[in-house]
Amino acid sequence: MAINQLQEHLCTQLEWHHNFGLGNANEQANLKPIGKMFGILVVQTENGTLGFLAGFSGKLAGANHHSYFVPPVYDSLTEKGFLNLGMHQLKVINDQVRELKLAGCKTTGKLLALKQERKALSQSLQHQLFESYRFLNTKGQTKNPYEIFGKTPPAGAGECAAPKLLHYAYQQNLTPLAIVEFWWGAPPTADAASRSHGHFYPACEHKCRGILGWMLH
Repeated sequence: MAINQLQEHLCTQLEWHHNFGLGNANEQANLKPIGKMFGILVVQTENGTLGFLAGFSGKLAGANHHSYFVPPVYDSLTEKGFLNLGMHQLKVINDQVRELKLAGCKTTGKLLALKQERKALSQSLQHQLFESYRFLNTKGQTKNPYEIFGKTPPAGAGECAAPKLLHYAYQQNLTPLAIVEFWWGAPPTADAASRSHGHFYPACEHKCRGILGWMLH
């Protein structure tokens, strides 16, 4: 029932526009078709009432927050947050690198210094981002991706639907009962077999399994 409600919502809502590649009326044809993983978490309230939460992986229609869906574990898109400020700095450096290359200065010390600065800034932003994610478990304890993986986490760790759903359920004192994730829209690569519209998939091995192992502990 929850899956049917969510899929009906995806087909009929008019709050946001995202081109899933399905030709629906609320999809903007000028946007690149991008499929998305959605999740449902059936939960129970403290008084025994059953309900469900819905979530999506990554960003949806370029944003982290939409009604009907749980929020991200950490919102990296805040206007004055370190990530947006850092991305602006990276853009400035990239523009400077491009100008030097166009001028034919491919081996100058300045160009090498800019590339080193860009690499250091990029690594620093990634480190700050991972430290900003704090995942709750069943006992109310928290860990960031570095503590969970014991090494540099995979890119995008924590942005999948399942961690978002569990984290929000714990915050609201809801008991998780069952979870499912399905793909909605065009496949993410030219290999259509990698993801198929409407099909169900387990949590990804390299990113989510480690995080979910902690969250369900």
